[in-house]
Amino acid sequence: MGRNNELVRLKESLTAAGEEGLVRKARRDELQRYLEDFEKRIAENEKKQNLFEKVRLLLQESAEHARKQAKSQMENLVSNALQYVFGPLFRFEIELSDHGGKPVAEFYVVTEWDGVSVKTKPQEARGGGVVDVISLALRVAMIETFRPRPEGPLILDEPGKHISAEYILPMLEFLKSASDTFGRQVILVTHNSHLTEGADQVLEVSLKGGKTEVQPGRILDNGTE
Repeated sequence: MGRNNELVRLKESLTAAGEEGLVRKARRDELQRYLEDFEKRIAENEKKQNLFEKVRLLLQESAEHARKQAKSQMENLVSNALQYVFGPLFRFEIELSDHGGKPVAEFYVVTEWDGVSVKTKPQEARGGGVVDVISLALRVAMIETFRPRPEGPLILDEPGKHISAEYILPMLEFLKSASDTFGRQVILVTHNSHLTEGADQVLEVSLKGGKTEVQPGRILDNGTE
């Protein structure tokens, strides 16, 4: 009888240990997902920071006249993007200064509230959405400012990933306007179905049985082949 009781207790201990193991594994998996998401965000921020640095270098290495012209074009295009998405109270400014004989560019977002101008760094203004729009607009501005002007489509991967849902459609309108203005096709990869609403053609990519499948989605009837 005593041996049976001991076996029962041992079995209960093993069962409890197994359940605890499952709980810890679930927690570990959850922490692993958090870590992977955090690492992805770091990588995304590093990409955006690299873009800002490339724009700074472009402005620093240009001649004075070309630098002022590029500055004006970039300010106008990025300001238009911000106003398309967030409204007329936003604008983008680039401040050029000289440090150690080298021109330095600093980026700012300026907002107007009750007649008062508030100037902040892009990464400090209204969360990641503003940085996403500025990053997108700077890419367009760099392509259109560079001479000779590069040809080809504008290819975007998950544009506006951190933009709030209420601003997604205005961002889509900006992309369509940029496409029409510069005569450049826009190809984008996205999980956001709202960003496909204004597309001429949509391709749905899925993974089935370890294989990638591409299915034609909506095709807009615009009278062209």
